[in-house]
Amino acid sequence: PNKPRFVAGSIGPTNRTASLSPDVNRPEFRTITFEELRVAYKEQVEALIAGGVDILLVETIFDTLNAKAALFAIEEVKEEQNIDIPIMVSGTITDASGRTLSGQTVEAFMTSVSHIPLLSIGFNCALGAEQLKPYLQRLAQKTDFFTSAHPNAGLPNAFGQYDQTSEEMQAFIKEYLDHKLVNIIGGCCGTTPEHIKAIADVVNDYKPRPLKVNVNV
Repeated sequence: PNKPRFVAGSIGPTNRTASLSPDVNRPEFRTITFEELRVAYKEQVEALIAGGVDILLVETIFDTLNAKAALFAIEEVKEEQNIDIPIMVSGTITDASGRTLSGQTVEAFMTSVSHIPLLSIGFNCALGAEQLKPYLQRLAQKTDFFTSAHPNAGLPNAFGQYDQTSEEMQAFIKEYLDHKLVNIIGGCCGTTPEHIKAIADVVNDYKPRPLKVNVNV
């Protein structure tokens, strides 16, 4: 009772993209429509809510149009069931270009989803904690929402495995905390229970990042 736990229902990006064509010779072609995504996401949202989740987490967003279909479906279910449930949004910066796969910068991604009253906005996957830090800094400086980060355990090796130890990852997460970059922190690919415990241990020594206060004069 002194340390409440909450269950976040994960809503992934699917293996389709509503913004990009898989065929370079047919740039107008899409393998899925916004409506098809909305229907699929609505079914998932209804199931997660029926299962008793406390939060909905739209994550690993590489195409913001996909995420908008998920957010539309969430709002639809909330209205139909006359409920409210916190929403987390987490994008994916794919590489050193600092953009999502569909080409958005940190600021563009943030703007694209900020019309929804979110619990948090953040990034997960693709990059390790060290590589993710500069993008998280930009986000934390500009958003009015809580921020989240779920980095990988470093970058994958030649065999697709992750070699970063829990102690190494903990040191990078400590930098997030020292600079007040996050409110919610965890791990993605390559992280183990040992990584999560190391993160939880270091978090105990810090207070969450304060939200910006907008004062109308």
